[in-house]
Amino acid sequence: MQVAQRKFHYAWVIFVVAFITLLGAAGFRSTPGILIDPLHNEFGWSRATIATAVSINVILFGFVGPFAAALQLRYGLRRVTMSALTIISVGALLTTQITQPWHLYLLWGGVVGIGSGCMATVFASTVASRWFVKRRGLVTGALTAASASGQLVFLPLMSRLAERSGWRYVGVTIALCALAVIPVVFFFLRNSPADIGLTPYGAPDDHEPPVPLQNPIRSAFSAFHDARKVGAFWLLWGSFFVCGFSTNGLIQTHFISAAHDHLLMASVAAGYLALIGGFDVIGTVFSGWLTDRSDPTKLLMVYYLFRGLSLLVLDPMLSAKGWGLLGFMMFYGLDWVATVPPTVALCTQKFGSQRGPLVYGWVFAGHQTGAAVAAFGAGYLRDVTGSYKSSFVIAGIACLIAAYGVTRIDSKPFVQPALT
Repeated sequence: MQVAQRKFHYAWVIFVVAFITLLGAAGFRSTPGILIDPLHNEFGWSRATIATAVSINVILFGFVGPFAAALQLRYGLRRVTMSALTIISVGALLTTQITQPWHLYLLWGGVVGIGSGCMATVFASTVASRWFVKRRGLVTGALTAASASGQLVFLPLMSRLAERSGWRYVGVTIALCALAVIPVVFFFLRNSPADIGLTPYGAPDDHEPPVPLQNPIRSAFSAFHDARKVGAFWLLWGSFFVCGFSTNGLIQTHFISAAHDHLLMASVAAGYLALIGGFDVIGTVFSGWLTDRSDPTKLLMVYYLFRGLSLLVLDPMLSAKGWGLLGFMMFYGLDWVATVPPTVALCTQKFGSQRGPLVYGWVFAGHQTGAAVAAFGAGYLRDVTGSYKSSFVIAGIACLIAAYGVTRIDSKPFVQPALT
């Protein structure tokens, strides 16, 4: 009897553990938008100064990705994940003691950025590609939703905590959440199906697992060296730059501050972002389901097109408030990270199951580069113009450009040597 035909496969335990891990660790990604106004009020730092720390964080969050994927292939998911959660916890606790901008840059920007880079969607990509052959797109979508939605669902809780008890209690809470996940990872997460005598879910009995990497750093750079020669890689990188620019960097980081400009309380604005998180679960899981059945490039075109159009009307919606803003949040939630499953699928189709997660790590670096540019740029434009309107328009136009760019992606597999 084939392993894939068993009624229960341990891959689904891995899926649940990964889901809990990403959800429990999501609090640290929800904090930047909450910190901007409290740090500005307590220390007098400009929004651009605070946004610089956010930019450092999201840049490291992205560029650690390919090396994290390589480390996971070399040393195992469990060891790397536990180390990352510990780093996040320590960084979040020390952040509560900051008194100077460089403390914020070092701790929230550097330490938490490095730790969180190992808990990015690269983690979801590695779990999906290693443990699943069938349902890979659905699993990627669900795990991505856990990470992205967890960030937004945490927002109203963290915002209320910051308003009632002070922003330092937010750092303590994040540290405790990260620590609480470590025992779950230790007892239940396994590195690969082969470790317990299985093949991936949906794989044939003669499936050959990827060869463990001997030099993860060299492998990460090797994957980039080969991928950079392929036009599809740069189209994926550029489109994901726009994805990060229009989500984490702009809306997640600056929406609360933008809403405050339109006389909305921080807790109310955080509730709107939490609504994005709720609808993101539906949108991203459905996107994963569609990715298993549809052309990923066509899905990406639709996602970026409608996201761009919606951003062009966000500032008027903020002014009008009411049902218009509520409708924007619901729609934007459906599209929030729906781009991830088709992007992961294209990386795997183009570069293979072993190299695909590493290439996706570099593509995700583009996502976080875009987020860093938006995090700083929107803060700077707000300081200069007194409004976020121009930032919303720029992001909307960028999404429309990305919608065209992804139609030029050729998903034909690229033949390349094995990694070592």
